Amino acid sequence: MALKIRLRQQGRNNRATYRLVVTDCRSPRDGKYVEMLGWYNPFESVSERTLLVKADRVQHWLDQGAEMSDKAKSLIAQAAPALVRKQVDKVVAHRAKMASKRKAQGEKKSSEKKSSEKK
Repeated sequence: MALKIRLRQQGRNNRATYRLVVTDCRSPRDGKYVEMLGWYNPFESVSERTLLVKADRVQHWLDQGAEMSDKAKSLIAQAAPALVRKQVDKVVAHRAKMASKRKAQGEKKSSEKKSSEKK
C-alpha cells in the first residue's frame, strides 16, 4: 500500500477547510484516511491560527515511506521547516551516493578497457 500525505477537503461550499492526512494513494480526495496529521483553514484572518501540523507524526509516516503532495509539502514547510529540510538532505545524500557509485563503475570500466587494449 503506497501512502501519501495530502490534504482532505472538509467544510461547506465556498468555505472549505482541509485536514492534513495520511492516506492510500488510490483513495479519493475526501475518502478514508489512515491518520489525521493536522489541519489548514485558508479563510481565517491572519491573526488567528490557520495551520496546525503534528510534526512528530509527520516524521513517523515519512520514515515509514509516505510521500508528500506538493501542497502538503509547502504547508509542512511553513509549520515545521526542519522536517522538509531533513527530507531534502536525505534525497541529496542518496543522489550523491548514487553518483559516486556511477563514477566508480565508470572508472572501473575505463581501466578495464585500457588494460584490454594494452594486450
